[in-house]
Amino acid sequence: MSDEEEVEGEGFVFKDSRSSQLSEDEAQNHDSKADAQPEAPEQAQPFQIDFSTFIMSLTSSAFYHLGDIADPETGKTETNLPAVQQTIDMLLMLKEKTQGNLNEEEAKLLEQLIYELQMKFVQKSKK
Repeated sequence: MSDEEEVEGEGFVFKDSRSSQLSEDEAQNHDSKADAQPEAPEQAQPFQIDFSTFIMSLTSSAFYHLGDIADPETGKTETNLPAVQQTIDMLLMLKEKTQGNLNEEEAKLLEQLIYELQMKFVQKSKK
């Protein structure tokens, strides 16, 4: 064995973590970005909450407790009428407390949701 062969076998092993699909220019650009400060992760736009989305959230919870919406994890439906009654009571309280402060669309939506939940509650209670 020559000295040259021994030197080649010793030392460090370098592994290129870059994609083999990158061109030489892209690879150099990738390296320069890695040396720079890490970029801040993209922040998703926060979910905008307003009165309508708030009452829709409460209502969807009530529909879940009515058994109209299945549990996303199990796929099963369950009925919990006391929870539905509590949600209806909360919506009625919100209607009373916000009277005169809602725009026409919000007031109409709240009224419709309360009515629909009350009708479904009565139907489920009779069974």
